[in-house]
Amino acid sequence: MKEERVIRLLKREDLEAVVAIDELAFKRNRRNYFERKVADSVDPQRSLNTSIVCEVGGKVIGFIMGGVYTGEFGVPETTATIDTLGVHPDWQNHGIASELLDQFLGNMKQAGVEKVHTLVNWDEFALEKFFSRHKFAPSKRLNLEYQLP
Repeated sequence: MKEERVIRLLKREDLEAVVAIDELAFKRNRRNYFERKVADSVDPQRSLNTSIVCEVGGKVIGFIMGGVYTGEFGVPETTATIDTLGVHPDWQNHGIASELLDQFLGNMKQAGVEKVHTLVNWDEFALEKFFSRHKFAPSKRLNLEYQLP
């Protein structure tokens, strides 16, 4: 699979491909979530579009979505988060996620971001290993949760 890869900003028209890739990975449809994420990402009044996709032959085969935050949660520095990463199963283990992540991190550095955060479930070993290979490390912040009765 040596076709030319194009990494570019997410567009509204990418919604169907993003939903399909995510559904292949998670075996459930999260269209409502992605409709909101894509709408927010491409609306310049709401945020800086940080989300990107990888195309081969004009077809979206992977994506990474996140956001930039300035001052949220009492954190004084400009930070970013990665909240969703997906690669079509036919293209996994071909470096697509790494290319997307490298481009995302480069874009964040140009935007003045100092740190990039993401969350990984404790039992998602492959994802933790992926981020570890890219020099992500456990944060000094503690993620707290409360289960509502």
